[in-house]
Amino acid sequence: MEETARLLREIEEEFRATAGYTGRRRLSPAVREALAAVPREEFVPLELAEDAYGNVPLPIGHGQTISQPYIVALMTDLLDPEPAQRVLEVGTGCGYQAAVLAELVAEVYTVEVVRDLGEASDARLRRLGYDNVAVRIGDGGEGWPEAAPFDGILVTAAADAVPEALVAQLAPGGRMVIPVDGPQAGQDLLLVTKEEEGEVVSEPVLPVAFVPLVRPRVRTG
Repeated sequence: MEETARLLREIEEEFRATAGYTGRRRLSPAVREALAAVPREEFVPLELAEDAYGNVPLPIGHGQTISQPYIVALMTDLLDPEPAQRVLEVGTGCGYQAAVLAELVAEVYTVEVVRDLGEASDARLRRLGYDNVAVRIGDGGEGWPEAAPFDGILVTAAADAVPEALVAQLAPGGRMVIPVDGPQAGQDLLLVTKEEEGEVVSEPVLPVAFVPLVRPRVRTG
């Protein structure tokens, strides 16, 4: 599709432009193929279908967005996904990122706190044939403990700090990509790696702007 080819060219251009930050000049062929395979127009509101292949985020309701395609590409690429891996996504949203991951790995577990979004995404992913994606409604900051450990964890909303529960669910040698509030202002996209011996290393990749990670309120009294 011409629109897909144009978008992929724009993503490649942005990879080159941001290589000084990210250390990645090129989109991996596997991630490129995954992006080309997922029909992005299926994941945006009908009235925004004409804008689906713009390299910009779009609103999907409930104060949430479908991320800019370049950011989806970069975050996916940073995971270095492999076909046999199991990946956790925090923040299902419309299901687009989960679909991209599903093209690349064996199993995707994705958690969404907004019930309407999560249920709609579950139905959408099933309709499109993504049978290797499991959707849960709940607190993404708690991860999916009974399915852990995960080879990769991808968080699509900004946390005030890296949730300890997610670090615990990352397998040795695993990678997590997560936007986190910066110490002064703004947000940083972090690459968190758990070394084979268990040491956790975190490095900033790129300044970003994500919607906040929503977590259920704990009732008291």
